[in-house]
Amino acid sequence: MNITRANGKSEYAMVENLKKRAGEADAKVVDIVKNIINSVKEQGDEAVREFTARFDGAVPKKTVVEKDELQGYLDMVDDDFKKAIVNAKNNIYDFHARQAQQSWMTTQENGVIMGQRVRGLKRVGIYVPGGTAAYPSSVLMNAIPAKIAGVEEIIMVTPPSKDGNPNPDIMAAAAVAGVDRVFLVGGAQAVAALAYGTEKIPKVDKIVGPGNIFVATAKKLLYGVVDIDMIAGPSEILIVADKSAKPEFLAADLMSQAEHDKLASAILLTTSFDIAKATAREIDRQIKYLVRQEIIEESLDNFGEIIVCENLDQAIEFANELAPEHLEMCVEEPLKYIGRLDNAGSVFLGNYSPEPLGDYYAGPNHVLPTSGTARFFSPLSVDSFIKKSSFIYYTENELKKAKDDIVKLAESEGLTAHANSIKVRFE
Repeated sequence: MNITRANGKSEYAMVENLKKRAGEADAKVVDIVKNIINSVKEQGDEAVREFTARFDGAVPKKTVVEKDELQGYLDMVDDDFKKAIVNAKNNIYDFHARQAQQSWMTTQENGVIMGQRVRGLKRVGIYVPGGTAAYPSSVLMNAIPAKIAGVEEIIMVTPPSKDGNPNPDIMAAAAVAGVDRVFLVGGAQAVAALAYGTEKIPKVDKIVGPGNIFVATAKKLLYGVVDIDMIAGPSEILIVADKSAKPEFLAADLMSQAEHDKLASAILLTTSFDIAKATAREIDRQIKYLVRQEIIEESLDNFGEIIVCENLDQAIEFANELAPEHLEMCVEEPLKYIGRLDNAGSVFLGNYSPEPLGDYYAGPNHVLPTSGTARFFSPLSVDSFIKKSSFIYYTENELKKAKDDIVKLAESEGLTAHANSIKVRFE
């Protein structure tokens, strides 16, 4: 990896380079996805079958798995995997249960009643990639907060494998997480089916979960027809390290994100030039033993950097500017800096809190804002699956007290019918 010294310019030029990764989808991809969406909207299941046969090679004989059938997949996975997903599920549930909100109401002595009603969405769709990019952890991270929020029905879509069967690890995770039904369909056609509904696939209120460029583009184009979690860009990690950090840990953590994608970003900010050099050597040593070496190399070549900063204040300032998806603080007193880390999807504190701990197990959600959007977006949470309504009750006497103010405000905006709605009650 390239090692540079922070000078107030070069590191910020890198931010602009990283933003280019999350550019608009290729026009050809958009055209293809628009065609798929329109076809599914007009032809429903027939279009879904046609695209499934075209892109996946064949339509599976069985296209839906009901909730009671999901339990059988727990017998198809090994005991260690089953134990791991159950333990992860318990951690994820415990963390997210603390996010649950309650409805509330306030009453005043004058008879006025106001409040807010909080409830889960009626039906949510979870997209889960299949094949070589199968992520059981994403099933847990998306479904568990939805269950806690009170979503009535969770529908999962996932493409079948070549033999027409689903990935058993994904299905086992769905059973543990409480998914209600699974449809064996993937791609933009699955997203469109969830958004509009077909005879077989029910219409949902929100679609969450990762996917390829076609899936991501479909979600983006259908936002407004249906809600979505977020428009996610390539994965990224930023590590802040002082002289107490361990280069072998830093190298491993940088590559843990670089292996996701050739567009993934992995950056180290350190106050020690010795740590910078040692980390670069560790990358060269460890990468030889990793399966996704080619992807890691391209990611680090194009979007990786080791930057030597004058002090931790400078590093933290840059971290807040970059607003990374994952931020590791490998420093002597990591808890000391929590109050200053304003822009990050998830923060990992200390040498023994590596990013994969959050990806799989600790409890906080791994669906995080990318491409600098942590400045204003938050991780997926229970809040992502609820909706709120306010309610108001006024007595005649209290409305009479407020009427002149309301009429004045309405008339100042030229909305005389609004004003009349108040006046007519007291004529």
